[in-house]
Amino acid sequence: MMHQPLIDRARARMHRRGNFSLNRLLPNILTLLAVCAGMTSIRFALENKFEPAVIAIFVAAALDGIDGRLARLLKATSVLGAQLDSLADFVSFGIAPALLLFVWSLSQLRGFGWAMVVLFTICCALRLARFNAQLGIEPPAFAYNFFIGVPAPAAAVSAMLPLMLSFQFGDTPFRSPYFNAPVVAVVAALMVSPVATYSFKRIGVKRAWVLPTLLVIGGLAAFVTTEPWVTLAMLTLLYLASIPFSHLAYRRLRRAAGARGLSALRETQGTSGNRHP
Repeated sequence: MMHQPLIDRARARMHRRGNFSLNRLLPNILTLLAVCAGMTSIRFALENKFEPAVIAIFVAAALDGIDGRLARLLKATSVLGAQLDSLADFVSFGIAPALLLFVWSLSQLRGFGWAMVVLFTICCALRLARFNAQLGIEPPAFAYNFFIGVPAPAAAVSAMLPLMLSFQFGDTPFRSPYFNAPVVAVVAALMVSPVATYSFKRIGVKRAWVLPTLLVIGGLAAFVTTEPWVTLAMLTLLYLASIPFSHLAYRRLRRAAGARGLSALRETQGTSGNRHP
């Protein structure tokens, strides 16, 4: 067994040489696996295997939710990791669902259907570019639990809602391109909109609610394994239904923060005005 001083010296040599431990590479490895899942979804779509294609995008979304938190936990965040994560999101949530929806339904509209999926992909690229431009900028305290616009993973899942409903209830009317085109257009617009949506990654759980939260998650896991498509579709609908409430909550917090800032400014000006030269 190596003594602790020898281990410390070995670690110091690795640090001087610029080497990284495998643990610090794990977040980027998960991001690359998300890219693989997105590309696999495209392959399944081209083979008309639509259920595995949707599952692959959900796998990519799960990996996307893990890699960032793991990077912060391991203190392995980096500019490379942030840029790689956005590129992976573009493949898995911008390109893969667009091609899947085109092959499944929108190809019936020919050029117009292709324009819809191109619009979706462009909006995803713009959203990710806007997100990257804000990296390193600390948001106001009132905006901490919110995203501006629908995040790319949530947008991909929302656009696939007709697919999930068709798996449970049949193709009619969910596979109709006249049903899917408006859905894709609305979701694309929500990605680049100023609408505030809840960031569930950042919402804390109070100690008293830990056990009920775990019970709810366990129940959802049970339903996903037994009735996956109807459960996932219902969760997607609940998320979409939460958007008006999240935007109203964001605006209320923003107004309150603005009022506090104005009050503080007036107090400062009043104090300065009372001072004698």
